[in-house]
Amino acid sequence: MGSLMVPRQGLSTGIAVRHTVVNMAETDVTRMSTDYADNELELFRKTMDLIVDSDNGTASSTDILNCADSLQTKKLKKRETEHVLNRLVQDKWLNEKNGDYSLSTRCIMEMEQYIRMLYQDQVKVCHICHNVALQCQMCENPTCGIKIHTPCVARYFKGRTDPRCPACEDFWPHEIPDVYRSPSSQSETQSTAKENTAPTPRSTAQTRRTRRS
Repeated sequence: MGSLMVPRQGLSTGIAVRHTVVNMAETDVTRMSTDYADNELELFRKTMDLIVDSDNGTASSTDILNCADSLQTKKLKKRETEHVLNRLVQDKWLNEKNGDYSLSTRCIMEMEQYIRMLYQDQVKVCHICHNVALQCQMCENPTCGIKIHTPCVARYFKGRTDPRCPACEDFWPHEIPDVYRSPSSQSETQSTAKENTAPTPRSTAQTRRTRRS
């Protein structure tokens, strides 16, 4: 994605944001450059910096708004910044919850190569699924420190009364979340349950024979 492939340590005056460092295959990510202006892409990049640098994989709207005032391409006003963030959420590049922003599943999947290259000293991978791990739990053993995605934590430790780190066998001190189930799968399960418990309708012939007897 040429639009985002810029050196992490800022942008020199006169250097375009669209400078290409890595050639990547044509995907929805590479086409992002046609959907967003240079300063909008720079804001997205700074938002990614905040998210990756954080301990919980999120960036607050306040911190992002502060970044918008220091863009080197063209500063964005508060209302403009909020509009860009809304677009990034609608286009499924970001998730938003209670004013905090995180990278969406789409963003992590389609930009994983870029994220690994740019933040190689900061980003770890999930010990279970081996994908980039941002919102996750981490082993507190200082000699271990593996990370596991929250959904992977839920599935891996499900039903275990004495959860242990899969790498070092130390006790896993974090709260084990419930296995996430999407609303669609819940609806399908409820529908199936209703079908299984519903009485089998009697045929017309059976009903007539019952009445005659």
